[in-house]
Amino acid sequence: MARDSVARIEEHVHLRLTGRVRDLRLVVVDGSLVLRGRAQTYYAKQLAQHAVMEMSDLPIRDNQIEVP
Repeated sequence: MARDSVARIEEHVHLRLTGRVRDLRLVVVDGSLVLRGRAQTYYAKQLAQHAVMEMSDLPIRDNQIEVP
């Protein structure tokens, strides 16, 4: 997956969740995605994962978004 595609997905999630997930980064590992960042709630973490799934053909390997 090209870096511009990853950046486009990160921007989409950022706009869709209006700040509920901060510092979102998608990392491609062996043909799958790892989500990293910080979310205000577990629900926001889940929303971010679903937004990424809608935009990417790659499977999600791990959701490492931290919730306080």
